[in-house]
Amino acid sequence: MTKETTNNIRLGIFVFIGMMLIISALYVIGKNRSLFGSNFKVKARFKNVNGLLPGNNVRFSGIQAGTVKKIKIINDTLIEVDLLLDKDITPYIHKNSTADLGSEGLIGNKVVNILPGSGTSPLIEEGDLLYMSNQPNAAEIMQTLSKTNNNVSDISEELKLTVHRLNNSTALWSLLNDSALSNDLKASLANIHKASSQANDAIADINTIVRDAKNGKGTVGELLSDKEMAASIKDATAHIRKASQEADQMMAKLDSLVADIQRDVHSGPGTIHALLKDPVMAAKLSSTVTNIEKGTALFSEDMEALKHNFLTRGYFRKQEKENKKKAK
Repeated sequence: MTKETTNNIRLGIFVFIGMMLIISALYVIGKNRSLFGSNFKVKARFKNVNGLLPGNNVRFSGIQAGTVKKIKIINDTLIEVDLLLDKDITPYIHKNSTADLGSEGLIGNKVVNILPGSGTSPLIEEGDLLYMSNQPNAAEIMQTLSKTNNNVSDISEELKLTVHRLNNSTALWSLLNDSALSNDLKASLANIHKASSQANDAIADINTIVRDAKNGKGTVGELLSDKEMAASIKDATAHIRKASQEADQMMAKLDSLVADIQRDVHSGPGTIHALLKDPVMAAKLSSTVTNIEKGTALFSEDMEALKHNFLTRGYFRKQEKENKKKAK
């Protein structure tokens, strides 16, 4: 009986010690997860939680600050995460603080990092919303590195092909190995150098001419600096301008005269209009010319008849002899 009682006491002590160890372990774990400590609830929203789970750690400036309580989807592009923070940390977190996602090590569990805000801002209150940080996370960095790696691979492949083509290009190597080409290039460079020197000499000569002209030297300088020559040129220009004005006036008078003549010819009361425009006068003139032609023909016939008349025939013969003597 005594032995049985001793065994029961030992068993009770063992169970009690085991219970105390279990309770201590649960307390330690719960304390780390903010299950038994004083909690402060805030929210954070992300576009992608990248495998974040309830119970993951929350850190503030690298210090353990709480745990993730719940994750829920707001819409197709936004996810809300409830955070339980330790009240001992909240006096250092301001409203302008931001949150982003990280990981414990390179491939460890996901954590929520709270980044301190800049400037002065009120302290965070329970239920406040932390905005997402614009800093790229590890996944985005890995995606960028992967894209960069692919681009570098493409570039290296293109460079490899280019070098291969250059190595297999007989035309390029023959061009580089051609000694005559180097001599031609040297001759061309020498000609370019010579042409450049000649151009510099020409520019120097032009500068000398301009400088002499400014100083009144040479023909151009005398023309530019001689006051008498300038006055003569000015007088000649004035005479030319005056002659041009007089010519313009004369042309205006000629234009007026021509206009008057045209007006008289077309509609004036004078003889010219009657001769050129009056059909009756034209008919009369035509008839007069016809009568004159007929009278001239009759006069010629009468003169021919007088030459053969015995009364006047001697006179005409005498005139004919005198004309022959004058001709000799």
